[in-house]
Amino acid sequence: MILSDFDLWNYIKCGRLRVEPIFEDTVRENGLDLRIGSEIARLRSTDRVLDTKDGDVSEFYQVERGDSFVIRPREHVLLHTIEYLSMPRDLMGFVNLRSTFARLGLSIPPTIIDANFEGQLTIEMMGGEFPVRLYAGQRFLHVVFAKLTSEVEKPYHGRYQGQRGVKLPELMKGS
Repeated sequence: MILSDFDLWNYIKCGRLRVEPIFEDTVRENGLDLRIGSEIARLRSTDRVLDTKDGDVSEFYQVERGDSFVIRPREHVLLHTIEYLSMPRDLMGFVNLRSTFARLGLSIPPTIIDANFEGQLTIEMMGGEFPVRLYAGQRFLHVVFAKLTSEVEKPYHGRYQGQRGVKLPELMKGS
């Protein structure tokens, strides 16, 4: 079951779904609109091989802070939301790019928010055919929430729990 604005407000008002900060236009007809934060991580172009068992990915990214960012054609970047979410154990979220940004040629891969996740979201975005300037504070994501048939037995407690800002991938050494 997809939650309506009425259902979302009930979850938020009783504290089961936490969204901080929440703005006047955050709750929409059938989901939440989330805003771009002030940090971006650009994937660096290199011939060096990233070993997924090495654990250190920092040299493959360039992290920047600012009030605006230009996404270059076909560039892959990581962005984060201003909003910090705390999910209950009976909801999950489908993350979508707002259609205005998709119409500019930008895209994000399929992304979900697990039940019990807590933190700001880090989202990968791919550039289109021309440069696009984005601004911190712009609404760029729309999250549709689905009620699970029961609370999850194994709630999310992963390595990205509690993240703030852009969170680079955390690879486990030897895994």
